[in-house]
Amino acid sequence: MAKGKAPGQGGAKMWSVMEKGSAIGAALVARKALATSWQTATKRKPPANPADPDVDLWEAVAWAVSTGATIALARMLAQRRAAEYFAKSTGHLPPSLQKDGQ
Repeated sequence: MAKGKAPGQGGAKMWSVMEKGSAIGAALVARKALATSWQTATKRKPPANPADPDVDLWEAVAWAVSTGATIALARMLAQRRAAEYFAKSTGHLPPSLQKDGQ
């Protein structure tokens, strides 16, 4: 434990790097997997810009919903894994996940 810090307060910078790194990595992997499955399922490339009026509305909505949900889920799962690893490594939850009174 770092000298002069209360228990559970160490590692804030390390957690910040782990949290952001895991979120970015998960989002990139999820987007690539989603684009591949979209192309397999629809036999078309995913819309490059769903806001483009030339893209059918159903396709734009489906792409936006599936992208948002898939990336959010992947980020959440990756951040949970990173938090588990951080807790095993340091003996406490990351500072941003600690509850009052812990």
